[in-house]
Amino acid sequence: MKITLKDGVVKEFDYAVSVLDIAKAISEGLARNACAGIVDGEVKDLRFVVDKDAEVSICTFEDEAGKMAFRHTTSHIMAQAVKRLYPDTKLAIGPSIADGFYYDFDRDKAFTPEELEAIEAEMKKIVKEDLPIERFELPRAEAIKYMEDRQEPYKVELIQDLPEDAIISFYKQGDFTDLCAGPHLMSTKPVKAVKLTSVAGAYWRGSEKNKMLSRIYGTAYPKASELEAYLTMVEEAKKRDHRKLGKELKLFTMLDEGPGFPFFLPNGMVLKNTLLEYWREIHKEAGYVEVSTPIILNRDLWYRSGHWDHYKDNMYTTVIDDEDYAIKPMNCPGGMLIYKQDMHSYRDLPLRMAEIGLVHRHEKSGALHGLMRVRCFNQDDAHIFMTEDQITDEISNVIRLIDSVYSLFGFKYHIELSTRPEDSMGTDAEWEVATNGLRDALERNHIAYTVNEGDGAFYGPKIDFHLEDSIGRTWQCGTIQLDMQMPERFELEYTAADGSKKRPIMIHRVCFGSIERFIGILIEHFAGQFPTWLSPVQVKVLPISEKFADYAKEVADKLDAEGIRVQTDNKAEKIGYKIREARNERVPYIIVVGEKDQEAKKVSLRSRKNGEEGQVDLADVIARIKEEIRTRALN
Repeated sequence: MKITLKDGVVKEFDYAVSVLDIAKAISEGLARNACAGIVDGEVKDLRFVVDKDAEVSICTFEDEAGKMAFRHTTSHIMAQAVKRLYPDTKLAIGPSIADGFYYDFDRDKAFTPEELEAIEAEMKKIVKEDLPIERFELPRAEAIKYMEDRQEPYKVELIQDLPEDAIISFYKQGDFTDLCAGPHLMSTKPVKAVKLTSVAGAYWRGSEKNKMLSRIYGTAYPKASELEAYLTMVEEAKKRDHRKLGKELKLFTMLDEGPGFPFFLPNGMVLKNTLLEYWREIHKEAGYVEVSTPIILNRDLWYRSGHWDHYKDNMYTTVIDDEDYAIKPMNCPGGMLIYKQDMHSYRDLPLRMAEIGLVHRHEKSGALHGLMRVRCFNQDDAHIFMTEDQITDEISNVIRLIDSVYSLFGFKYHIELSTRPEDSMGTDAEWEVATNGLRDALERNHIAYTVNEGDGAFYGPKIDFHLEDSIGRTWQCGTIQLDMQMPERFELEYTAADGSKKRPIMIHRVCFGSIERFIGILIEHFAGQFPTWLSPVQVKVLPISEKFADYAKEVADKLDAEGIRVQTDNKAEKIGYKIREARNERVPYIIVVGEKDQEAKKVSLRSRKNGEEGQVDLADVIARIKEEIRTRALN
């Protein structure tokens, strides 16, 4: 039996072996750290027995599948602790999630902070007990009786809802057994660092018609130092929360009159427009033309594009003159219509069309989150129409453009190549050409990437850019999608060199993604301390008293004349108060003017970077700020 490992090495076995045995055959260290395995593309338990030739990857906590198994095990440890301390509590479900896990419980009252501490302490005891975790299966009727005997009605319901031919598996650790598909660790011992973070209400199976359960959230790591680093990051993230800073800096607001529909305030509009000015500048340099398409278009268009069949649940619809219309969730179908307004030759291609388009998507109220998840947003779309032999060059150009944008803001990023999903349009041959085009561009540019199987758009594969911000969190923003379906559905054509009519191939791509979401990310990335070129207010002028208001105005007017965004604080407050207020507003430069400054025709400067800088010439300050703006320096 040949086992091919992820590095291409082949190991041979004369007998069936478990995933854990394969890990041991590689190294004892790997076996100690193993959390799960991937066998022929499917995540499997360490206990899973491989009995034929297969491709096998061993997953540690460093891998996503390993983290999920580790934290899923921790959710069972928490459930075991709850049952030990509060035996009458009924168990619902307990999956791993991004950054942690949760478990839903049914009890008479919500868990208190004191009870969470007790549960956490009991979990640590269970970890120290090093309980072996055993998997077993039961036939359907026996499985139902097993959970009925333990008075676990939610588990009984889950089993009853499984398909008739489903494998019904359980995991046992000491005095605790849970219905579960796995995977899990081999014992409770590796879960060295645990923190229960919060309690919330959650309807059983997410339906308001069902009972409200108590959901305990937590996280877990193999090492205490890793947990401490994560908790520190969480605390830092709270300080940087864009909703809190957006209010403090008067950038945007969310109102009850429009949940999920952001209102941008004057400062926020300066920030937004500055970003868009930069966007227009780099797109003009990269050979794009800008277009604009309507927000509402008829059903026939959305049917042709495939959105009516594949995306209708996320669309807002209306009726005009007895005809169905939809508010656009995406800009691309309008871009198809613009392409069709002219005859095109192969000499016109590639044709790069860019659009800042306002789109609306129906999001559930529970999913809304500040600017990060909204119901209307501006998308910095572009659609590139090209020939097949231009694919690699055009994708390479887009990669370089997106890289320049993210580098400007100080973001690191990694790239995923997402392949054909189950719900898709087009032939196998078309998808192969499209996927290979993306892959070739990545490899030609020597860009490392991971493959995200089955996560492409319904019309084509895509490259996704995942940003890493200043405190280590990742955000998916930029994307490049290759599409052969829409040009076909809209019957787009160009005249080839031999005079024949051919279909162009199309790229959908965004750099910022949602402008609103990108602003939210920037707020948190910079903790509200935007680089000078982006700051809504670049300089705050503070007269020490009313006597120096005229000189403050003279200074402010000179700054304004040089294109620097400036405000003057003429409030009848002490200068210390005004300085503190300006600092809280994260203004890059504060200019204080008093008697000595007026006499010397100079200003006293404070910068966010250096603090108190003393008395300086205003001309030097202007030159310095203008250079930071010109170069878009990060400060």
